[in-house]
Amino acid sequence: MEKAVFCIAKTETQAANIVDQLKTAGFSNNDISVLFPDKGGTRDFAHEKNTKAPEGAATGAGTGGVLGGVFGWLVGIGSLAIPGLGPFIAAGPIMAALSGAAAGAAIGGISGALIGMGIPEYEAKRYEGRVKDGNILISVHTEDGTERSRAKDIVTRAGAEDISYTGETRV
Repeated sequence: MEKAVFCIAKTETQAANIVDQLKTAGFSNNDISVLFPDKGGTRDFAHEKNTKAPEGAATGAGTGGVLGGVFGWLVGIGSLAIPGLGPFIAAGPIMAALSGAAAGAAIGGISGALIGMGIPEYEAKRYEGRVKDGNILISVHTEDGTERSRAKDIVTRAGAEDISYTGETRV
């Protein structure tokens, strides 16, 4: 089973800080995922599957600047609509898992995709609720216990909430 550390960030700034720290610690952009509701201001940014850092930076201190500066580094950033849940922005491995849900191929939306990634159902439903309430889900895939410990330390120090990883109960 592939292992991943999952957590919730309460703000885009906190999420950007966590992603930046994971990047600095050597985690690959292919291994980090983010998922958050599209509140309208970021929709234009996320439609293309590549960075729009120049456009994001031009918006100043707004959301686009935060997204363009940090999240633009992630693989496959884009927007999608999940039936019954609304528009979201996702990047990384979670984007592929959610694309099926957005196309109607999977039942269960976010929680179904997370269960498919190895998260227990009760945690997946909690994460779905937190994201629907405006929080940001971050996950980082890890190769071994050392990487899991480093990732958990980073998200803990950054003040993330609901920290867990596949194969283990919540921390």
